[in-house]
Amino acid sequence: MEKKTLFDKVWDSHVVSTVPDGPQILYIDKHLIHEVTSPQAFAELEERKIPVFRTQKIVATADHNVPTKEQHLPIKDELSRNQVEQLTQNCQKNGITLYGLGHEYQGIVHVIAPELGITLPGMTMVCGDSHTSTHGAFGAIAFGIGTSQVAQVFASQCLLLNKPKSLRVNVNGKLAKGVTPKDVILYVISQIGTNAGTGYFCEYAGNIFREMSMEGRMTVCNMSIEMGARGGMIAPDEVTFEYIKGRKFAPKGEQFEQYLAHWKTLPTDEGAVFDKEYHFDAEDIKPMITYGTNPGMGIGVDQTIPSPENDPSFDKALEYMGFHKGEKLIGKPINYVFIGSCTNSRIEDFRDAANYIKGKQKAANVTALIVPGSQQVAKQIQDEGLTAIFESAGFEIRQPGCSACLAMNDDKIPSGEYCVSTSNRNFEGRQGQGARTLLASPVMAAATAVEGKIVDLTLNLN
Repeated sequence: MEKKTLFDKVWDSHVVSTVPDGPQILYIDKHLIHEVTSPQAFAELEERKIPVFRTQKIVATADHNVPTKEQHLPIKDELSRNQVEQLTQNCQKNGITLYGLGHEYQGIVHVIAPELGITLPGMTMVCGDSHTSTHGAFGAIAFGIGTSQVAQVFASQCLLLNKPKSLRVNVNGKLAKGVTPKDVILYVISQIGTNAGTGYFCEYAGNIFREMSMEGRMTVCNMSIEMGARGGMIAPDEVTFEYIKGRKFAPKGEQFEQYLAHWKTLPTDEGAVFDKEYHFDAEDIKPMITYGTNPGMGIGVDQTIPSPENDPSFDKALEYMGFHKGEKLIGKPINYVFIGSCTNSRIEDFRDAANYIKGKQKAANVTALIVPGSQQVAKQIQDEGLTAIFESAGFEIRQPGCSACLAMNDDKIPSGEYCVSTSNRNFEGRQGQGARTLLASPVMAAATAVEGKIVDLTLNLN
């Protein structure tokens, strides 16, 4: 019998038809939408008089453009307000479930679907957002799509696609103190580069991923796109099943048992071959920080910035960041810290940060934002007493949304300023025109806020 990978099993079971010598038609189980990429797709369908085919397979929320202060008031920015209003109208018109502003389930699309039990193993999931790969943590094939593809899914619940190749990243061993899932994925990308995954779907394997919580796995899969992969996956196991059990929209009772039997067949068969494979030792991973303008430009916090020769793009990145080759980042003054985004805005991230911050004060020069990924996470922060820890330390807790991850709302970083951010991208201007982003884990961000500068976390945690 043919040995299949997790990716093969899920993909092959969703192929509706194959075009001879061409692409395949893939059925999509769940379509997540938000206010940024859906308006044009809805307009296209209306123009062509095509109805939305399976409205019950679509879930919508508002996240990118929403303010994180005073969400009960009308949105001040006209473009943002229009996009959110358009989403509301389109969902009403088409009978689509919307968790809009003010709803108890509103939040970042990639945070709410898992926590509500919408994301399940073995699914195919898409969203007009590149970080849809987050849901691969459940053993789902999840990836971002463009506006024309959003319209395609609206009209047919299918996509015309060429099957990507398979890649496996193995990390085994024991992680050092202070090394988090965010550090693991930043390390992997720093080693293989931002193009290594182009044309591939990646599976993460090895004891390090098996030992991670679901929240940690989501952080890893979220950043698969940053190494160029179409998406990332982790095989479902007991950790996955426990996480799903009892969630709002997850299967219940006998139905859960039936699903479970199927989910247990999904992991990669022993002996299945991948098109490309990487192996890493967990012991080599340190608390990470980025120094450049792509997520692959990362180093262990106690290391020095590399010094490649004759690399104009590297030089340009360092010039933008105001850093130099061979320089250490420890001691660099930082005025902004952002803990949030679809990468690191789940309850575990805030527990980790609060754990470090407890009993400490943030530095006077730092503006530190805590932005939960959903209304449910916001409620957990409150219920678990983390609000008091953050507020007494001088951190500002905001309402859910994408916030300072990207400059599409009010939470922008001023030009020329450094921000240690738990988000996923450090491109030029990503957090605001001229802003300089350093990606890190929630613990590293918390430590930076407390000290007002980059610190060697390996020493701080001893």
